Amino acid sequence: MAVKHITQDQFDEVTNQQGKKVLVDFFATWCGPCKMLAPMLEELSEKLPENCEIVKIDVDQNPEAARKFRVMSIPTLILFENGQPAERMVGVHSLDEISRLF
Repeated sequence: MAVKHITQDQFDEVTNQQGKKVLVDFFATWCGPCKMLAPMLEELSEKLPENCEIVKIDVDQNPEAARKFRVMSIPTLILFENGQPAERMVGVHSLDEISRLF
């Protein structure tokens, strides 16, 4: 399943799914490290089981979501399990490190 872009309006619906793990990538289009991370997330998304998903949200266009989860640096990855933030990673990490979240 490909990584999909979401907005603030979709955020709660996407992350509040019971029995599902959702990794949210808080990013910006101008962010170099975010661009480095993107292909790794795409690769990982193709290997995930059905109950796992990766989504992206642009912090410049959706500042309220970034504020709500205290995203101060990008990229920030937050894993949601059953609607609750469970894990957080800031910066670029290896594909192996990110896959351990699932």
